Amino acid sequence: MFKRILIANRGEIACRVIKTAKKMAIETVAVYSDADRSSLHVKQADFAEYIGASAASESYLDIEKIIQAAIKWQADAIHPGYGFLSENPNLAKACSDNGIVFIGPPTNAIEQMGSKSQAKSIMTTANVPLVPGYHGDNNSVEHLLEEAEKIGYPVMLKATQGGGGKGMRVVNSAAEMPLAIDGAQREALSSFGDNQLLIEKCIIKPRHVEIQVFADQHGNCLYLSDRDCSIQRRHQKVVEEAPAPGLSEQLRKQMGEAAVQAAKAIEYVGAGTVEFLLDSRGHFYFMEMNTRLQVEHPVTELITGVDLVEWQLNVAAGKPLPITQSQITHKGHAIELRIYAEDAHNEFMPSTGKIEYMAEPCAGVDANIRLDSGIAQGDVISEYYDPMISKLIMWGATRDVALAQLKQALNEYHILGVTTNIGYLHSIISQPAFANVELDTDFLVEHQHSITQQQNIDDSIWLTMAAIARWQYTLATPNTENLPSPTKQGFRLSAEHVSRFNFTDVQANHQVVLSHTPDEQLSQLPIEFTVKTDSTQRHVTLLDHDKYIAIEIDGVRYRYFSLVGDESTNLFYLGQQYSYAHQANFESQHDAEEELNPVAPLNGIISALLVDKGDQVEAGEPLLVLEAMKMEYTINASQAATIDDVLYQLGDQVEHGAVLLHLTAIENECQTDEQANTTTEAEDATS
Repeated sequence: MFKRILIANRGEIACRVIKTAKKMAIETVAVYSDADRSSLHVKQADFAEYIGASAASESYLDIEKIIQAAIKWQADAIHPGYGFLSENPNLAKACSDNGIVFIGPPTNAIEQMGSKSQAKSIMTTANVPLVPGYHGDNNSVEHLLEEAEKIGYPVMLKATQGGGGKGMRVVNSAAEMPLAIDGAQREALSSFGDNQLLIEKCIIKPRHVEIQVFADQHGNCLYLSDRDCSIQRRHQKVVEEAPAPGLSEQLRKQMGEAAVQAAKAIEYVGAGTVEFLLDSRGHFYFMEMNTRLQVEHPVTELITGVDLVEWQLNVAAGKPLPITQSQITHKGHAIELRIYAEDAHNEFMPSTGKIEYMAEPCAGVDANIRLDSGIAQGDVISEYYDPMISKLIMWGATRDVALAQLKQALNEYHILGVTTNIGYLHSIISQPAFANVELDTDFLVEHQHSITQQQNIDDSIWLTMAAIARWQYTLATPNTENLPSPTKQGFRLSAEHVSRFNFTDVQANHQVVLSHTPDEQLSQLPIEFTVKTDSTQRHVTLLDHDKYIAIEIDGVRYRYFSLVGDESTNLFYLGQQYSYAHQANFESQHDAEEELNPVAPLNGIISALLVDKGDQVEAGEPLLVLEAMKMEYTINASQAATIDDVLYQLGDQVEHGAVLLHLTAIENECQTDEQANTTTEAEDATS
């Protein structure tokens, strides 16, 4: 067995590998960039090596630096994690050339599955079911249009070297093809260094079901159940679960055997995932094979009891698989959610900044909860890497049990400092369609309205919860606001029996008046209040105020967590977080000229300039493309205008809030004095 391994990755997957390595008494070497000097994976590893600047291209993607670090620390092997270089055959070859074991498949297998076109050809020979499509080398717009006509719209454009939804577009007509080809090729070149595309027939409303396979160096290969990854946003997986619900045992066996057949066709070794599209008739089609450990591997581990990283290390060291196919069993159900620093209310814009406060669900206390994370309180979410904070995984004896416990765990996950998708995830898994296993890759589109509605909590409810939380805070801090100090008989309000609070959010100042029955003892529950917000008056009953506050507002029960200080009130309810500042006034700083000139919605790099100085543009016309955290954002004109100046060039890095171009409005008869904010559109995402 290996004495020491180097982990060529960062964040939660590096921490995940370190955990198993420690269990196996294997020393670990972490690598880190400028942005990750104080990261959790650096602290947890036995040794650490600095490998360059924050940009991944100057650190985590630099094969020579990775190899030199491994040589310096005398590492026996390199574990690539997932993402970055995990499916790059050049890293596997460099390991071989330097006498270092690559903890992954052979170089040839990576190369064959790395090209989607070649993978389709191999699967055809291996009699693995395929989606109709074009996998040739001619990528001219004219030829791709011809092939798309043969296949029939809608079609899917895919980068042949791609993964995680990058370089992928759904095209519904010939008119959409040229722009879609240009965008997919540009994104593919940026992400993979290759702009070659293929076309596939777009299967309407399929499920995305994948099979975990594992092979050793002795010719043994097996599958470890299956996973459903149908809940996706722009081809990025959002919810994953195992086993895939609703599959018959016969279909499950057929898909598993087809996955093993695919792995054997390329003489695979190690952990891999064969991904299929499953239609409503129970027909499945090979989509791709990921030659690495998947982000969602924990759900498989929880239902099978197998440590997949331990298997990876043993297989890489030449050991055979410890069990046979007939010995693989699964118990219960597991669901995984990816916790991201992103704003679901603002086109899922990544959120950067310092984690000021973090309270995690009771992972380690509750054996059914697993939290894989590479982020701790005080860490910074930067613009350089994927904004995933953690993976929250729940096991239950049944799917219903796992789902109920997962909702509760989301309620206990509290983060301040960045905006997260925790509330969005809570809304997704609370949909009746999700509970009823009505799953397909269009789920989020079809249920977007109800998901959004669940998150739209009335401002007066937030203000009422804030007022009760602030009132309690004043009781614990004597001589604060207009409340009295405690007495031996319990707390009593002042003679006025009224508290007045002034809350400020990003929209406005809010005045809230809280009044109380004069003779009520404040140490006894329940306590009755009348709360007047900006436009409403509500009857409120305080039921409990231990760790969580439980209240009834006009007969509806709410249970929430609060963090209150002298300067702010922070609320956590149904996974959502809302903050108020305690300030006297709030004034908008935007004027019409600022709204006309587009600004960077986040830190990023200019990946495409679509206009020049002197050009005239119409409202909604794209101006430039900003790339950040492996995502592209198109900046559009808010109204008809002339480009006076382009302030940045292709490849320039810009900071959040920076003005990108200077524009002058073109007046016309239909134009009003009001101008819309510059809009951004997230074109794609990654896994």
